[in-house]
Amino acid sequence: MSVVVLVIIGLVLFFKMKGRKGPIKRGGLGIISPVLFMLVMFSLSISQLLHIPGKPFHLPAYWEMLIAALLGLCFGAVMLTQTSYEIRDDGLIYSKPNKTFKYVIIAIIGIRIALSQYFKSMDYIEFTILTMTLAFIYICVWRFGSFVKYRKLQGDGQSAETR
Repeated sequence: MSVVVLVIIGLVLFFKMKGRKGPIKRGGLGIISPVLFMLVMFSLSISQLLHIPGKPFHLPAYWEMLIAALLGLCFGAVMLTQTSYEIRDDGLIYSKPNKTFKYVIIAIIGIRIALSQYFKSMDYIEFTILTMTLAFIYICVWRFGSFVKYRKLQGDGQSAETR
């Protein structure tokens, strides 16, 4: 299990470093595409949770969902502060290099792993739903916020070109 987590962390950092070199294409839609991917994956996961033999499906308590959502908002806000874009000399928009990003993402993943170890005594279905809620909220906040930053910069760049 920890090997899988380390591989995922490595792949995230690798693709983030690799993607930073090229300009952002397709009007920035690639920024929000992980949200759509997660929506599909979470719906498949929930449909699997509905059909576990001998385990009735139930949602966690509302206060637990609220805490997971608030943690997701906090993580997303931190990720959003670490994400910025710049218009370079060629007129295209690039992701601005951030030296602390890799440390922030490793810290967030570490906090999630620590929380998952702490809450292992919970029911499997409740734990899975809470983890998916936290991840979905923070990815949504981060990606939609990044998309808004990108579009704002794109709008500023186009208005500067028309002057």
